[in-house]
Amino acid sequence: MASNDSDTRRPVIGLPTYAERTRFGHWDVDSAVLPRSYADMTERAGGIPVLLPPMGIARPELVDRLDGLVLTGGADLDPSRYGASPHPATRGTRPDRDEFEFSLFELARAAGIPVLAVCRGLQVVNVALGGTLLQHLPDVVGHTEHSTSPGVFTVTTVRTLPGSRVAAIAGPEVRAHCHHHQAIDTLAPGLTASAHAADGTIEAAEADGGPFLVGVQWHPEENATDHRLMRALVEQAALYGRERNR
Repeated sequence: MASNDSDTRRPVIGLPTYAERTRFGHWDVDSAVLPRSYADMTERAGGIPVLLPPMGIARPELVDRLDGLVLTGGADLDPSRYGASPHPATRGTRPDRDEFEFSLFELARAAGIPVLAVCRGLQVVNVALGGTLLQHLPDVVGHTEHSTSPGVFTVTTVRTLPGSRVAAIAGPEVRAHCHHHQAIDTLAPGLTASAHAADGTIEAAEADGGPFLVGVQWHPEENATDHRLMRALVEQAALYGRERNR
């Protein structure tokens, strides 16, 4: 018997981007940009990557076309989102991304779409659900090992919480590629911290229940040999797509 198209179609995974001035070839133009490693990771895990530029408030019609969502890494959030004044080290914020991604996450969560949140993405999730952030982690932990220099990922050992979804996916320990100077302070209601660095920094959190929602403070897209987190999202997105298309 021939398989049903809804059982074989690859899930569509949304990847929010920056809107940045970009130079390539002969051009110097405003562009929607994202490191290709996100698209490559999505493709290798069996999903179809679709780039989502920050275009105001996200619309329901967009979410209707997605099976899964990766909230990608990037710039610091505007501290006013969690009722704080800017720390001197909080700079380069992108209000357009904040507006788009907070509304996108709200719509995705309401629709039951599986979500994987990466670095900034985890911070978006935590703040959107009522949590707060540490604006400059070195002030708290006394070192800069989570981000040693701009544009360079630091490999940090992260321990996962036994029995958590992250532990089931990634195992008890992860060699995590990190590049962050901010982190979760107050964990949002409905989230559980499911991985920590040796200094106590929350490096992953996940929803206590409901649709798949996992956030990691590290960058899984930077490890070309380990696609377990992305595969987990794609598997959940495929299930979501089949249920939606019944």
